[in-house]
Amino acid sequence: MSGYGARQPDAHGAETAYAVVIPTLGRPSLGVCLRALAAADGPPPQRLVLVDDRRRDTGGSLLAEVPQPLRSRTTVVAGGGRGPAAARNAGWRAAGAVPWIVFLDDDVVPGAGWAADLARDLAATTAGTAAVTARIEVPLPEGRRPTDWERNTAGLASARWITADMAYRRTALEAAGGFDERFRRAFREDADLALRVTAAGWSVTEGSRTTAHPVRPAGRWVSVRLQAGNADDVLMTRLHGRGWWRRADAPRGRLPAHLAVTGAAVAALSCAALRRPRGALACGALWLAGTAEFALARIRPGPRTRDEVVTMALTSAAIPPAAVWHWLRGQVAHRRTPPFDVSEAGGPPWARREPEPERVGS
Repeated sequence: MSGYGARQPDAHGAETAYAVVIPTLGRPSLGVCLRALAAADGPPPQRLVLVDDRRRDTGGSLLAEVPQPLRSRTTVVAGGGRGPAAARNAGWRAAGAVPWIVFLDDDVVPGAGWAADLARDLAATTAGTAAVTARIEVPLPEGRRPTDWERNTAGLASARWITADMAYRRTALEAAGGFDERFRRAFREDADLALRVTAAGWSVTEGSRTTAHPVRPAGRWVSVRLQAGNADDVLMTRLHGRGWWRRADAPRGRLPAHLAVTGAAVAALSCAALRRPRGALACGALWLAGTAEFALARIRPGPRTRDEVVTMALTSAAIPPAAVWHWLRGQVAHRRTPPFDVSEAGGPPWARREPEPERVGS
């Protein structure tokens, strides 16, 4: 989107000063991220805020992971295990009066020129720029096709408003009230905030800095666990209407197909319980066909190894009912959620209008 207002000055770095906020569960990737941040060419952050979002103390200080050049600038705050949206809110509010807050995930690796590129990104903003995105790169293995999980992670490279690396103007965060803490997973909370700030008149621009997002190890059932995001999609629809998918450039997914396949499975079981073998056979055939189509759609672009094929077969049977369950759970949990009211959103300072004086007499 294009910016608003006059270009911001860069006097003595006043308007490009930034703090980095990293929510973390203390994963080994945090140290890799921090070492890359410390080594990046360019102006360092004024503050580094690590938000320890572990539910309980597991031993070991996060400060031990911080390289010496950043240690004096580092603050560790407790997130309470309430998810990344709440952790980011705790982080930026603890960062002090810094004009820009840069959110990083603890499993990304900033590029060698990251800080210098960030300074240029921030210097190029205008008064109405709420945020500046980064270029996310997902390194994939060479010599073979990526697995389903690797392709899923690779989708982050084209995500529009991903907070794996996102710089937000502090005044925009304050005007929007920060992230919506009802989003308890690292899913949709970034799109929700961006939709709110752009609806209020701010803009989100594309930056030049580059950050790598390696594919982290994951178990066989990770794709089933990810179906919890269907409840967050219900919340997004309640807040932003059915057209939010288009405005956020978000993929629609396969929920309609999952509803149909799960319905066929339920119907087959119901017919069997009612001793209607023909109906059970017909509905079972529909379920089998839908599950096979889904599995093949996931197997074809992958490496087709024995382990991957087995994983795709098992999870393709489990994903549809899991998706439907979380969608229904979201319908219940968010049934009374009112839509986002843009009139209550805080826009850029230049866009705020003073109330007109009352006219006295004629």
